[in-house]
Amino acid sequence: MSVLDDFAVLKTLHVGPVTVSPKQVRAAYRVEAKDGRQDECDLIYSYEEACFDKNSPADVNLASMMLAQVALNYGLFFETIEFDGLFDKTDQRFLSDMMENTSREILANKLLIDNEFIKPAYKPLKLEKQKRYTRARIVFSNSAYAGLSVPKSSWQTRPDRYAILSSGGKDSLLTYGIINDIGTAYPVFINESGRHWFTAVNAFRHYRDRVKHTHKPWCNSDRVFNWMLRHLPFIREDYASVRADIYPVRLWTVAVFIFGVLPVAKKNLAGNVLIGNEYDTTVKGNLAGLSHYSGLYDQSRYFDNAMTRYYRDKGWGICQYSILRSLSELLIMKILVNRYPELQRFQVSCHAAHKAGDRMLPCGRCEKCRRIIGMLKALGGDPEACGYTQDQVSKGLEALENHSVKQIGSDAGHLYHLLLSKGLIRKTKLTGKMAKPHPEITALRFDRERSHLSDLPVHIRTPLFAILSPYADGAVKRHKTAWERIELTPELLTQTPYQLEES
Repeated sequence: MSVLDDFAVLKTLHVGPVTVSPKQVRAAYRVEAKDGRQDECDLIYSYEEACFDKNSPADVNLASMMLAQVALNYGLFFETIEFDGLFDKTDQRFLSDMMENTSREILANKLLIDNEFIKPAYKPLKLEKQKRYTRARIVFSNSAYAGLSVPKSSWQTRPDRYAILSSGGKDSLLTYGIINDIGTAYPVFINESGRHWFTAVNAFRHYRDRVKHTHKPWCNSDRVFNWMLRHLPFIREDYASVRADIYPVRLWTVAVFIFGVLPVAKKNLAGNVLIGNEYDTTVKGNLAGLSHYSGLYDQSRYFDNAMTRYYRDKGWGICQYSILRSLSELLIMKILVNRYPELQRFQVSCHAAHKAGDRMLPCGRCEKCRRIIGMLKALGGDPEACGYTQDQVSKGLEALENHSVKQIGSDAGHLYHLLLSKGLIRKTKLTGKMAKPHPEITALRFDRERSHLSDLPVHIRTPLFAILSPYADGAVKRHKTAWERIELTPELLTQTPYQLEES
């Protein structure tokens, strides 16, 4: 008997049946405990315009996949998970594969670490290697749409239209600014119930009044995630009062929002789905022989490529990628401040944001805030433009003198180097140790793991790098342990194959 059996605490999770109406799709999440008790909560996506036809097999199939995503976080905790909707073999394979990957990620990055949300009796957990980490038996049923089958027809899309998963973060803002200069942008703000929406409010209001194709679907996934926590006996009852930068157990989150973008992309013929992820969000790790993605799989290039392969196998005509993977966090901020200052004013990169009048403001105290303050000051920007007070800026810089930031070593080292060299922070034991110039941080970076030119469709490359290059200190490619200068020539940009091109 595996120690993982201690976490398979619930009998069955039923997802469905799926209900489809023109502006809304929903499915019940029903938990059945081992003692027979049951509880139910609906997962809902709502749209401001009609996106679905309940008589369309393609729409029912898309709705079924949208409503299944939240459940992929719970493969370790149930004996059986049943998906009741309209699925084909491609869908079933995708859901099974992604649940298994998520189970590995949760094991490595939630259960095998010192997770303050988990009760002491359930830790420390000893790793036992398994052929399959998902404990749940996965079942597919179709109680409501037995007369329908998933069609093989392709979606009609256009390569010059881009649906962007949008928020008030710097990555999202820069992605929109660039795409608005290149093609037709469709910013999609998923209004997730809960405080996460606070980070998006300022940017959304700006877009709503000025950007024609702005969309704001509503989703209550945050409520469903919190409802599920109350059924997991290994989670502390006071989890809501714990101040932490991580979620208690979930790690398949971005896909919940990406699938919420797809109805907008389909309706508007968008051939590109973009998410703002930079160089350091693709990370491979290994914990005592268990390979994983450091809890960042759904922000990695591997996730984008897996999603694009799924879209291709479905015939949906969509490519998913980030146009920022060659950029460091510092370079993203530099381009946003210098090329799109009118967008940077709406940046809220803080998960503890609060309302002040009619505007959302950052807390000014968390690690993310002090990192943003540090980068803006290092670049000659003005943190007050996006809501920080003078006092918060001063205290943020002071905090950087004794508390590090969550960046990979070279990125953090270069930030501290800039701050020290400009006299913005004092030399302390920490800053003296951290500060070191890494000129590649402000260059366009390419390497074998995190950033590939071949991950970008050919049509986006030339206009994209025409915008990025003037703000970067050249381009570099990692060779063994060193960075070598390269030229992004027209031949390189156009002749390097897109690795996900349909053959």
